[in-house]
Amino acid sequence: MHVDNLKKELRDRKYRMTPQREQVLKVFIETNSEHLGAEEVYRYLVSKKLNVSKATVYRTIDLLVELGFLRRLQFDEGVYRYELVDREGKHSHFICNSCGMIYELKGELSPDNVMKSYIDFLKSKGYLVDEIDLKFRGICPKCAKGIKKSKK
Repeated sequence: MHVDNLKKELRDRKYRMTPQREQVLKVFIETNSEHLGAEEVYRYLVSKKLNVSKATVYRTIDLLVELGFLRRLQFDEGVYRYELVDREGKHSHFICNSCGMIYELKGELSPDNVMKSYIDFLKSKGYLVDEIDLKFRGICPKCAKGIKKSKK
């Protein structure tokens, strides 16, 4: 996703692309849409010597979530992380319980594909599914190697 595309979308929705909004969006683009918390975004901007307040970062992130540019995720109790909304489709996540690494599952493993039977069942009962938040937890290959080595 490119900043110019986002600027156009904001203008189309009657919002301005302020320097602060642009800075926050660039963090997600520059970090390849890592799953960052608002505090991490703020620290990243400060480390780049950019003049932005913590409150502005939080307000900007909330607005970008509301407008559909960022997705709010909760991997750990009480901690929100954010990612750029993937225009190519939904995806799920695998979270390592050991190191905290977050791996994105895309394509065939999209939540809609994986949960199709559940969605069809719920629809048959009259439920309307708005969103699926599918997370897997376990141990990543790197940490699993460390566990195997320590057991030898």
